[in-house]
Amino acid sequence: MRVLKFGGTSVGSVANINQVINIVKNGAQDQHIAIVVSALGGITDLLMQAGTDASNKDDYNTAFKDIEAKHIEFTRTLIPDSDEALDEIKNLLKSLESLLQGIYLINELSPKTVDKLLAYGEILSSSIIARAMYAQGLDAVRKDSRDLITTNDKHTKAGVNYKVTNSQIEYYFTKAKQKITVLPGFIASTANGDTTTLGRGGSDFTAAIVAAALDVDQVEIYTDVSGMYTANPKMVKQAKPIESISYHEAMELSHFGAKVLYPPTIVPVMSKNIPIRIKNTLQPEEPGTLIHNQNGQSTNPIKGLSNISNVALLTLEGGGMVGIPGISKRLFETLSNQGINIILITQASSEHSICLGVMEDDAGKAKNAIDEEFEYEISLNKIDPLTIEIGLSIIALVGDQMKSHQGISGKMFSTLGKNNVNIRAIAQGASEKNISAVIAQKDVKKALNSLHERFFEAQRKQLNLFITGVGNVGEKLLNQIQQQQEYLKKQLNINMRVLGLSNSRKMLVDESGIDLQNWSALLDAGEPATLDGFLDHVVELNQRNSIFVDITANADVADMYGKYLKQSVAVVACNKIAAASDFKNYSELKRLSKAYNAPLLFETNVGAGLPIIDTLNNLIASGDRVNRIQAVLSGSLNFVFNNFKSGDSFHDVVQAAKAEGFTEPDPRIDLSGVDVARKILILARESGLKINLEDIENEPFLTENNLNSSDVPHFFETLKEDAAHFEKLVAQAEAKNCRLKYVAQLDNGKASVGLQEIPEGHPFYNLEGSDNIVLFFTDRYPTQPMQIKGAGAGGDVTASGLFADIIRTATF
Repeated sequence: MRVLKFGGTSVGSVANINQVINIVKNGAQDQHIAIVVSALGGITDLLMQAGTDASNKDDYNTAFKDIEAKHIEFTRTLIPDSDEALDEIKNLLKSLESLLQGIYLINELSPKTVDKLLAYGEILSSSIIARAMYAQGLDAVRKDSRDLITTNDKHTKAGVNYKVTNSQIEYYFTKAKQKITVLPGFIASTANGDTTTLGRGGSDFTAAIVAAALDVDQVEIYTDVSGMYTANPKMVKQAKPIESISYHEAMELSHFGAKVLYPPTIVPVMSKNIPIRIKNTLQPEEPGTLIHNQNGQSTNPIKGLSNISNVALLTLEGGGMVGIPGISKRLFETLSNQGINIILITQASSEHSICLGVMEDDAGKAKNAIDEEFEYEISLNKIDPLTIEIGLSIIALVGDQMKSHQGISGKMFSTLGKNNVNIRAIAQGASEKNISAVIAQKDVKKALNSLHERFFEAQRKQLNLFITGVGNVGEKLLNQIQQQQEYLKKQLNINMRVLGLSNSRKMLVDESGIDLQNWSALLDAGEPATLDGFLDHVVELNQRNSIFVDITANADVADMYGKYLKQSVAVVACNKIAAASDFKNYSELKRLSKAYNAPLLFETNVGAGLPIIDTLNNLIASGDRVNRIQAVLSGSLNFVFNNFKSGDSFHDVVQAAKAEGFTEPDPRIDLSGVDVARKILILARESGLKINLEDIENEPFLTENNLNSSDVPHFFETLKEDAAHFEKLVAQAEAKNCRLKYVAQLDNGKASVGLQEIPEGHPFYNLEGSDNIVLFFTDRYPTQPMQIKGAGAGGDVTASGLFADIIRTATF
């Protein structure tokens, strides 16, 4: 004997019902089958709407006509030549209409009437499906479940009398001759014959009751997904079906929002050790999920994640609760008397407060009842009035074997903390089958994805980028990301996505990821850009592992870093302004980075793609001490002076450097020495010094005329006017067989930048092109310094430095 249950989506269309019939045909060849069916997809909601409209004296006919039309259409399509079938359905619909008319006249919809009303969904669907099977040549008959399942009179969620029910089911199926019996799910009756229901989702329960009574080998529940998933696949795209799960794990997951299975379903079959198989009606060949009495250790102690939305947190607290027996009893009895279900409980060991999770719809009723119950204590200020927090959700980590693995809770809470998910309450039993946390509803998607990534995805980490500044370097970075995406997934287990782009005019944000092959056109069609607007989009999307990437030289953009860090959004910047700003601001950004677990990385501030800051940090972290730094840190200035020879036009060399992308859009930033001063300032700070930009001695080689130029075109004009000054500088150096280099130094806590004549044999002498070089003289490298040398300017190398910092955030 086999017991199969088909849910509302499985019988939600004519095509799906035909698929159900095919599944039954294949399974009915060598054994008897009991088929439990739900109402047609959407019908239960329509019935409830019609009943509510009728009880409110509103027009219920619109909903009724939709119900009528759908059932008649299905009957005519599935059983085209059967007037008898159509007459049966029309008679049932007529009876339904009479019930609605009665509800309308008495202006009341009691629980007893709700049961009678909602039962029509399953009665109608089972009648159509049984006749459709018979019309296709199957030996099928319909049996009313109300004749088999007897319950108490607790309407809308009745309790089963198993002794009577089991006897009735055994007797019927012992006598039944037909191969296939179609049963309406969800419905039952009292001993007096009144219709009851088993709760929303009760068709699963019906199948389990029948399976347990008949002691079958397995009960199969068909739905629209291929089993229970590690998380809700609508919220977590990487969620995958669970191959095998224990009864207790399935019960926990279904209780905490996994709608594939109605929680009470497990009870009758678990007592007889009958497995449940969750399968997909549209993909019956898929194995689905097996729920059984699982033995042995799993490699992953976590079986799934789930959540309950629209939760309210009730808190009763006060000094008058400490050491007073009976407080909890009164609290729980009050809620029980109001018919309010408690989802989560947590209590401090001091007994000063008790927190309860209930559904938001019950929160108001709960407050009125509890405040009334403790009115005396509240009047004496021994207990505070009940407080309510709404807009919350409960997330749960479920697994039978969690108690055998250390650190599960730590991993869960640290993952949430790193992603700025605030936990309002925690519940964990001694069995450790479920670790639950109450969080803000807005954080649920991020929390589930973060935890799923942590526990189920072989440590693959998703990085979500929001990039401001898509000029030369930005374009190179986007090209590198597109080129390396597959490599990152396969080799580093990193899934890198660009969700936001912005320039000075437009911004574009797409939660599903921006198409990097067409990003420019998409950005041009985006919305007007504002710095706060871009931040608002990042916060609203609330994605895990979010990274703000600044590829500008804009002070206003740098001022936004603190706001991003406070949202636990990492910041990666080639913009030097923040790291070279007032020391108080620099140290505050460092503090925010630590406080909110959000990396602040700016390797490209000093040497484009060269690992200068990283190397310096590693030296210090390992216990070394920096005594002196000498460096050529401007790729643009090095390019300029490597290409400037006696007799050349300094103007033309600078113009060429700008055209090659080696200088900032405003070359005065480079040539004034301010850019190099910022770089040595950053290295000094990373070495542990508390200094500001004005503390750095800057000896300019530009003339007053150059420095006082009004704009970039004017600056280039002044270079022509002062050509003799620059010719004199290079001629003097060449006469001494020296080369001009713009050098930054840090020595005994003092920093300086300026043009120097470098003699032959010095490490700086043969520095070519736009290369940079840094010499670290430390306790471990006192005479032969550690050298870092390479390209220090250009779009590709700067983009690669940003890329490296982005990847580095994955290790935090």
